[in-house]
Amino acid sequence: MEKKIIYFICTGNSCRSQMAEGFGKIHLSDSYEVYSGGIEAHGLNPRAVEVMAEKGIDISGHKSEVIDPDLLNKADYVITLCGDAYDTCPATPPHVQKEHWGLRDPAKANGSEEDILQVFRAVRDEIEDRIKELAEET
Repeated sequence: MEKKIIYFICTGNSCRSQMAEGFGKIHLSDSYEVYSGGIEAHGLNPRAVEVMAEKGIDISGHKSEVIDPDLLNKADYVITLCGDAYDTCPATPPHVQKEHWGLRDPAKANGSEEDILQVFRAVRDEIEDRIKELAEET
């Protein structure tokens, strides 16, 4: 059976969508081909790599990429992870099921390095919980 395609989208494809792709490849790969993209490509955030490594998931080889229109149109499921992506995501064909998870942008966190990492961890854990729920539903 051909796997369905799930596409995680956020503004810069640097943090949230990258973490979602990492968890998706662990928890959803039996049912889905998992991808991520951004409205823009801001580069892979090293803090996202660091907090995912704490969970034993290596996303250091991921690339920050803009949305691929062909992939978007072939996707079965598109999940936007921030308001900007939700508002500016290109139109999709009617068969694409869309969902929005409005997550805080950890790249905009401020304070000490530990404060910033705590925000990254909180967003990471919320993404993991949502992806595990999604895996249970499929």
